[in-house]
Amino acid sequence: QVQLVESGGGLVQAGGSLRLACVASGSSISNSFMGWYRQAPGKQREWVAGISSGGVTNYSDSVKGRFAISRDNAKNRVYLQMNSLKPEDTAVYYCNLGFRVWGQGTQVTVSS
Repeated sequence: QVQLVESGGGLVQAGGSLRLACVASGSSISNSFMGWYRQAPGKQREWVAGISSGGVTNYSDSVKGRFAISRDNAKNRVYLQMNSLKPEDTAVYYCNLGFRVWGQGTQVTVSS
């Protein structure tokens, strides 16, 4: 059974940076599409970024140019580098494997 665990969240001032990590156990991620999603209080979960097994990346318009997703298949990890953070980026960030497995989430809070 695959499990995902996110880390790296925290409190940061607007304009700052954070790097989220997601480590998978129980199965290799190498052949899976990996994604990051987020859910702000009172809002639906939304897609943030994705990376294919071949390394092709895509982003939501709200984070394009500020966030970067990457993967290290040897370490079974996916990362989300978040730069130029804004208060509206405040949310719980979730890692997703293959559109079917979710992590427990990590809180990101951006203060103004």
